[in-house]
Amino acid sequence: MIEVSPTMSAQREAAAIAPGDPFAEPPHIVSLRREIRALCMEFPDPYWRDLDRRREYPEAFVRALTEAGWLAALIPTEYGGRGFGLQETAAILQEINQSGGYAGPAHAQIYVMGALLRHGSEEQKPKYLPQIASGALRLQAFAVTEPTAGSDTTRIETRAVRDGDHYLVSGRKIYISRVRNSDLMVLLARTAPRDEARPTEGLSLFLVDLRETGDRMRTRPLRMMMNNDTNEVVFDQLPVPAANLIGVEGRGFRHILDGWNAERILIAAECVGDGRWFVERASGYAKTRRVFGRPIGANQGIQFPLASAWAQLEAADLVARRAAARFDAGLPCGAEANMAKLLASEASWAAGNAAVDTLGGHGFNAAYDVERKFRETRLYRVAPVSNNLVLSYLAQHVLGLPRSY
Repeated sequence: MIEVSPTMSAQREAAAIAPGDPFAEPPHIVSLRREIRALCMEFPDPYWRDLDRRREYPEAFVRALTEAGWLAALIPTEYGGRGFGLQETAAILQEINQSGGYAGPAHAQIYVMGALLRHGSEEQKPKYLPQIASGALRLQAFAVTEPTAGSDTTRIETRAVRDGDHYLVSGRKIYISRVRNSDLMVLLARTAPRDEARPTEGLSLFLVDLRETGDRMRTRPLRMMMNNDTNEVVFDQLPVPAANLIGVEGRGFRHILDGWNAERILIAAECVGDGRWFVERASGYAKTRRVFGRPIGANQGIQFPLASAWAQLEAADLVARRAAARFDAGLPCGAEANMAKLLASEASWAAGNAAVDTLGGHGFNAAYDVERKFRETRLYRVAPVSNNLVLSYLAQHVLGLPRSY
């Protein structure tokens, strides 16, 4: 067992509540973090290690989060939710990862329901949101990506054809996570031919009840680098009630755009959590591991990568918190959200590499958990958007350079 450095934990707590510090978090978020840490202590490293080995869904952890109301963070109180903003929600996910857990199922339910929150009808919201808030229904699956479309969402080919009071959906999606552990799924499908002049038009968003798909939807689990319950999904004339159309037909692409900034900010918070876990775990090991008669932490070859990663993480955290504050205030935050995701994912990866180097052979040993978290955090340099596309966005929209794609 590697101990987390008490000095670093105490310093972080003190910094969060330092009086007079304009960047200190408000007391209610500091308190929220303590509650999440307390819950996560009930799910220590062996719990996650065993799930990873067996490739199983964290059922007990998700149930505990649901019962405590944390998965209903963004749902308004009138529908049984917490009514939080993105700042509080980001703190929840960050603490889960910083405690050694995996926030994937939590962030999925939180951000996937964003489309329903923002664009759901007055009939859909009271029908589904209270049940999602209570845990009676799970909404953790989001079906967008296709084998031939990749990052160019406007090229998706899954079709939804209107047939009376239903749409018939046919097509194929890939890398769809948690579909086998959800009751509901948000689906993006084409309802009109792609117009080269306006390629973002003709896509529509649907809420699919996975309990009613029968043999019209098939899933094939994919063996991935991390335990993420990822699948290929095939639709064969799947009937979806027209009442389950989210928002306006043909405007689905714009509807999901609304949620991308929130998703990037939440992912950034998770990456900061991962990165802090790496640095704290590696620092604790470096203080006690002795080679050639002294702790390896006395060597600058160990110190510098960890210190550099920590500095990167603190900078990324400030950008992510600013992005979340702008989002909650209703201000434009596209640049900030993308920068937060970019900086946090790179900082987390640097911290992971430094942790593996610090632990040496133990860094590859599943019993020490670093290799598990290493695999988990690697995803976010390419998902939910590649960091190269983030750089292209910043180059075009912030620096004013010509469009590159």
